[in-house]
Amino acid sequence: MKQIYEKDRDKYMPIVEHLNELRTRIFLSFIILIIASIICLTYTKEIALILQKPAIGIKFLQLAPGEYLFVSIKLSLYSAIIISSPFAIYQILQFILPGLTQKESLYLIPIIISSVILFFIGTLFSYTFLIPITLKFLISYGSELIEPIWSFDEYFNFITIIMLSTGLCFQIPIIQIILGITNIINWKKMLNKWKYATFIATIIGAIITPSTDPITQICMTITMLALYFGGIIVLKAIKI
Repeated sequence: MKQIYEKDRDKYMPIVEHLNELRTRIFLSFIILIIASIICLTYTKEIALILQKPAIGIKFLQLAPGEYLFVSIKLSLYSAIIISSPFAIYQILQFILPGLTQKESLYLIPIIISSVILFFIGTLFSYTFLIPITLKFLISYGSELIEPIWSFDEYFNFITIIMLSTGLCFQIPIIQIILGITNIINWKKMLNKWKYATFIATIIGAIITPSTDPITQICMTITMLALYFGGIIVLKAIKI
C-alpha cells in the first residue's frame, strides 16, 4: 500500500513540485555536461588524433589564427554532448515515467533506448566505413596534380556532418515502429511501398552526403534501405 501511495503521489504531484524536479534534473544534466566538457578539453589532442585517423596521408594546416583553438573547443563540446547524452536521457525518462501508463512505458522505454543505441551505431558505422570510403575517393581524385593539404576545421565540419546524418538515418526503424504502434501504417503496407522507399532513400542519400562521389551516395542509400527492411522485420515480429 505504501508503494502504491508513493507512486500515485509521484503521478499526481503538484505543478510546483514537477517544476522543481525538472529544474533539478536539468541542473544535474548540465553539471555532467560541464564535467564531460572539461575532461574532453583535457584530452582534445587524443580525440583529434582519433578523428584524423581515417584521413590517411593528409597533412592538416591551421589556415587562420586560432583555428585549432576554436576547433578544440567545438570538438570538446560535441564530444561532451555525446558522452553525457545517455545521462540526460535517463533524467528525462525518470521525469516522464510516473505520468505514463504501463502500456505506454512498455513501448516508450525500449524505443528511446533503441534510438540512442542506433544513433551510436550509426556514428560508429560512418566512422569505420562511410568516412574512409569517402576520403579515399576524395584523396585519390586528382592526387597526381594536387597535393591534398586540408584545413582541420573544414575536415572536422565535414566528418561531423557525415556522422550526424548517418546517426539520424539509423533512426528509420524507430520511426517505422512508432508509425506501426500508432496504427498509421502496418508492415505490409511498408513492404508494398518499397519502390517509393528506394526512390526517397536515393534522394536523401544524395542530399545528406557532403561529397558528390557516387560510391558514398550508393553506400548511404543501401544502408537506409537495409534499415528500412530491418524496421519491417521488427514490426512483423511484434505483429504490428
